[in-house]
Amino acid sequence: QVQLVESGGGLVQAGDSLRISCTASTRTFSRYTMGWFRQAPGKEREFVAGISSSGGTTYHAASVKGRFTISRDNAKNAVYLQMNKMKPEDTAVYYCASTQRYSIPGDYDRQSLYDYWGQGTQVTVSS
Repeated sequence: QVQLVESGGGLVQAGDSLRISCTASTRTFSRYTMGWFRQAPGKEREFVAGISSSGGTTYHAASVKGRFTISRDNAKNAVYLQMNKMKPEDTAVYYCASTQRYSIPGDYDRQSLYDYWGQGTQVTVSS
């Protein structure tokens, strides 16, 4: 069982930047593919970004590409999402997720790939 805890959410203005974090309670964090998803009010949860176990490969949703960057620090058991040039439509609860299943970047957006999920952190962008 892996526990994922997100942090760093908050209220920002359009155009601002914010970095959210997710820490994992496992000694084998470096074996996990990690993903960020988000769910806005009244909408389904959607993929934001994914990163391979080594951090060498990343994949971002078209809606955030060029503005958001996923990264990880395996020594700290942490994955990050740097969000720049934020928009009101980025308002959502952001979740991190993890899996040890074999995957390729094209799989990162599949929610069924992931075995463990955090509780989420609220990000609100005001206009």
